[in-house]
Amino acid sequence: MGFHDFVLLFCSFWCVFFVSSCSAQMQSSQTQVLLQLKKHLEYPRQLEIWKDRWTDLCSVSSSGQVNVTCKDNFVTELSILGDKPTEGRDFDGFAIPNRTLSDSFSMDSFVATVARLTSLRVLSLVSLGMWGPLPDRIHRLYALEHLDLSSNYLYGSIPPKICTMVNLQTLGLGDNFFNGTIPNVFNSSSNLSVLSLRNNMLKGPFPPSILSVTSLKDIDMSSNQISGILQDFSALSNLERLDLGENKLESFLPAMPKGLVSLFLGRNSFSGEIPKPYGQLNSLQKLDVSFNAFTGTAPAELFSLPNISYLNLASNMLNGPLQSHLKCSSQLRFVDISYNRLVGDLPSSLSTRSENRIVKSDGNCLSGGVQHQHSVSYCTEAHAKKKSYRVGIFVGVIVGILLISVVLALTIVITCKKFFLRGVSEQHLLHKTVQDSSYAAGFSSELVTNARYISEIAELSREDLPTCRSYSLEELKEATNNFDNSTFMGENIYGKLYRGKLQSGIQIVIRSLPVSKKYSVRNFKLRLDLLAKLRHPHLVSLLGHCIDGVVAENNETNVFLIYEYVPNGTFQTYLSGHSSDKVFNWSERLSVLINIAKAVHFLHTGMIPGFFKNRLKSDNILLSENWMAKLSDYGLSIISEEADACGVKGESPNSWQMKMLEDDVYSFGFILLEALVGPSVSAERVTAVLNVMATFNSQDGWKGIVDPVVQATCSKESLFVVISITNKCISPESWNRPSIEDVLWNLQYASQIQATDDG
Repeated sequence: MGFHDFVLLFCSFWCVFFVSSCSAQMQSSQTQVLLQLKKHLEYPRQLEIWKDRWTDLCSVSSSGQVNVTCKDNFVTELSILGDKPTEGRDFDGFAIPNRTLSDSFSMDSFVATVARLTSLRVLSLVSLGMWGPLPDRIHRLYALEHLDLSSNYLYGSIPPKICTMVNLQTLGLGDNFFNGTIPNVFNSSSNLSVLSLRNNMLKGPFPPSILSVTSLKDIDMSSNQISGILQDFSALSNLERLDLGENKLESFLPAMPKGLVSLFLGRNSFSGEIPKPYGQLNSLQKLDVSFNAFTGTAPAELFSLPNISYLNLASNMLNGPLQSHLKCSSQLRFVDISYNRLVGDLPSSLSTRSENRIVKSDGNCLSGGVQHQHSVSYCTEAHAKKKSYRVGIFVGVIVGILLISVVLALTIVITCKKFFLRGVSEQHLLHKTVQDSSYAAGFSSELVTNARYISEIAELSREDLPTCRSYSLEELKEATNNFDNSTFMGENIYGKLYRGKLQSGIQIVIRSLPVSKKYSVRNFKLRLDLLAKLRHPHLVSLLGHCIDGVVAENNETNVFLIYEYVPNGTFQTYLSGHSSDKVFNWSERLSVLINIAKAVHFLHTGMIPGFFKNRLKSDNILLSENWMAKLSDYGLSIISEEADACGVKGESPNSWQMKMLEDDVYSFGFILLEALVGPSVSAERVTAVLNVMATFNSQDGWKGIVDPVVQATCSKESLFVVISITNKCISPESWNRPSIEDVLWNLQYASQIQATDDG
């Protein structure tokens, strides 16, 4: 063998080895994502076959509950059938033991992990106990053709972007708890064939844009609260099955495509006559329009449709006789015309008892020996009463409108006169801020008054803490020894802080809040109650408040907020090295950051509208006795007019927190920066940030700036994930910053990488 032949052979072997190594690397990457999904789903027994990262999950044999299909070492199909189907409709937005995944489950993080399977075409995750809102980022699975998340505990709105996934052919979100309106952003370029949204709590009108998706074959939106009228469906030429039963639809029936096979419209509020063109739907096999308010005669053509096998016209107000020579299709196996107003003889085609056809006709006025019928007068009188009833309703409505108009006019006059005499108008808290800030404008008087706007998520409670209530000044004086100097903890723009202890033994922190404007008493207390509703494991809980004096009547009103006491000080203290008790390694810093990111995410989404501009700083992060991080000083901008003030003791007018803070993500970025490099460097703030980031972006520049403790305890990959997200958070352009959901996911991902490295 010559030298050249030897070299050629060596290169061939090297190429094969290199390709196989790359393939193994790709496979390992996909395997890691699947194992992370297993962890997210809290290690269900169905996934016990997924052993470890060295297992080739693509070659694991499929079962009836789990299937993984791969192509070119990338996962293209993932199907998991769990054992936690939705039971009942009593889900209230909280984790339920043995029915849902635990409190720590995050649907947002789960979807972010799934989105890393970029070649995924089929995703079926059924009955796994997943709960929470479905994130909009699900649309990042751009190659997805089949998505089935049915029979879980998903709630909130259906993400609009899911309707724009052009490759999606099947969308199954049935048997969940979605309670928003159906997005009206479907487009004609969609390839959607099957759409199932059944058994949710969706409301609002049927979205007209669906009627432009001509590829649809199956639409199931039954058992929701969809209301309004339906438009013409005849453009959906491929539609074979339409189920809109058990909703609140009304008005007349629309036109349907000629190729329709199954139509279920029962248990709605449709009225008028059944359209004659329905008798020309020759492909129709099943028709259910029961429990509506249809009138007129039953179209004879429906009974003789060539393929009809199931016909349910029960519990309407159909009247008159049926055709004596009514012809029935040979395919017809079930007919229900019960509980209408039908009279005359039952046609022989329906009266003949046969094993091949079931006919129900009870509750009419039929003659000829048919059992369980009313007298003929019942049906004719009911028909007559119906006409007079309509006239009576019309007259009653007119009279009622006139009376209501008179009463409203008198009420307005009396109310205006009352307020004019008092010379006082209802004044909103932070009136100037409401005018100038889009954030504060979200908290309208109507919103603050109506507690239903509070998300169910916002009612997370702690059994070891009392419920929020109003305290007397005497109770607070007793808890602090009359606000003795020994109980004084410090001061910032939100007022002075005192430490105290209630009679029950619970330690508390009392904030004396500066209030000087003349506010509406009712509106001020409502805002305090709104703030009190925010309970979360990573928020310092508000236990109550005390108002000494009368708001809006003098300038000496004292307002006190009572919080739980968090004993282990601030996160900034430990980062700065001022405490010798503990040094936070990288994993522990990530844990704190994740806790606070969860708290901020809750503030943004726990109610409508969310609490933004929460003045996030590392010295507002407190640590419990178990080193759990809790955020303090959140949401105070809705009740304190001093939120935007400067010059208070301890706050410089040039402080970075007070300079053009556009959102919480921006300020959270500086907390991330402090966790990376320590507060001594990040204190230089805005002027030095760009230089610091430039150092981070250089190949080894980070080594000269990152805290030595971090360098000694971190995984390089985990560290770079946090450096990357920090860069994005403090970007000068607000549009370039990530959402708090993205921040949380990246931190959790960095923590997973670090845990794997530590393990």
